[in-house]
Parts: sequence; structure tokens; C-alpha cells
Amino acid sequence: MGFPMAGHLQQAGHDVTVYNRTTAKAQSWVEHYGGSLAESPKAASAGAEIVMTIVGNDDDVRAVVFGEEGVLEGIREGAVLVDHTTASADLARVLHATCQSRGVGFVDAPVSGGEAGAQKGKLTVMCGGEQNDFDAVAGAIEEFAVAVTRIGGSGSGQLCKMVNQLAIAGILQGLSEGIAFGVKAGLDMDVVLDVISQGAAGSWQMENRGRTMVADEFDFGFAVDWMRKDLRIAIDQAHAVGASVPVGALVDQLYAQIQARGGNRWDTSSLIRLLR
Repeated sequence: MGFPMAGHLQQAGHDVTVYNRTTAKAQSWVEHYGGSLAESPKAASAGAEIVMTIVGNDDDVRAVVFGEEGVLEGIREGAVLVDHTTASADLARVLHATCQSRGVGFVDAPVSGGEAGAQKGKLTVMCGGEQNDFDAVAGAIEEFAVAVTRIGGSGSGQLCKMVNQLAIAGILQGLSEGIAFGVKAGLDMDVVLDVISQGAAGSWQMENRGRTMVADEFDFGFAVDWMRKDLRIAIDQAHAVGASVPVGALVDQLYAQIQARGGNRWDTSSLIRLLR
């Protein structure tokens, strides 16, 4: 997702320098969009007003930010670090405190909308951090987003993303059950989806995944591996605050069954395969 996100920034006139742990990907980005390539997060951060990271998980964020050649070794005082990774709220708060101690702003800003949303510049971005830091980066984030919102203090963006993923998990399981039932009942599901998407059952998942679920197509989209990672973060946080998330926990285990079938990189809508 970072590839098109950075591309929107470059096309909007920002001076963008990219780094990727797989150098060939960064080279490909420069060939496609222009801009510059750096050999380390430290080098990419040097002199930048805004530094944006988007990697896989908490450990990846720590490596890119705190490593010997990490962001904090290169970022200048007065700059703002924005982490678009879906990670834990605890890590966001650690990053915020560390950045503050160095005179650097920090915003946790996980995104929703998938690769397609990144390509179209229509992501939803949920932000946590100080108001002045958010104000400093919101305009840049808007280059690849349809909505950029400060939820609250540090960690709030990540907590909001957890709400988002728990809601999606429940929606996808319900949609899977409905479609599987409709197929077995002999309904024309193209017609059914056209009808119910206009009513109370309508959702982004139904509009964008309903027909591919009927067609048993899952070689695209948001990978099951990443959704399980996100759900584990949300479930752990729920335990920490005393919240009950039984459907989220159930769907997490259903995704474990998908992984056991080799569906690690299938789209999250592949839940329906367990019902066929």
C-alpha cells in the first residue's frame, strides 16, 4: 500500500524519498514516479519535514524506527513521524513519548481501504496524537485519503483501527453465511445482492466483495495473514480493557482454518469457503 500512497504524494508535488527493505521495490517506485531512493530509514528521514512509515507489524515498526540505521537516527528536530502501520496502541504511545523527548512530533495513523483504496487515493485514515502534530501532516495525508480524522490522543488512531477490524470481521462472517445460504437455496445471487445492497444489509464488503465471493475468487485484496494479525492486536487490547469480543475471537479462529487450507494470502472474504 505504501507504493501508491507515496506515489500520490510525489504526483501532488511533494519531494519524496523512499526506502524499502526490498531495494528492488524502491527502485521500481522511483522508475514509476520519480523522486529519490534512500539506502536506509535514517537516510530517507534526513532533512524531511514529514516521515511516513507503513510496514507489517509492531516488530517491523521497531526495526525501522529504532534500528541503528532507523528513522530516529536521521529525523530532524521539529519534523513529524507518521506511522500508517496497523500496530498496537501501546507501541504508538512509546513512539509518541520517544519522539517527544527528541523534539519530534508523532501521529499514529493506520489506514483502511485496502490496496485499491491506496491506488485510488481514497483511504480512510484514523489518527492519534497532539493536535498540532496532526495539523502539520493532515494536508499531506489527504493526498491519498478520502477522510483524515484525529480521533484523540496518542494511540487513538490504532484503537479506532481495532474497532474497524472487529466490525469488518463480523460483517464478513455474516455476509459469508448469507451468500452461502442463498446459493444453496437456489437463488440468483446477483439479483439478491443488487436488492439487499440497497437496504439495511448494504456495506462496503457487500458492494466490493459480494460477487467475488459468489464466484469463489480470492486471489486479491487484504490477506488473511494480515487480518489475523490485526484481530490478535484487537483481541489482546480487548482483554486489557475488559471488553468482550466473542465474534471477533470466533472469526479469528475461522481465519486460522483458512490458513490451514493454504489461504494465508487469500482475501479476507474467503471465510465463505468454510461454508461450502
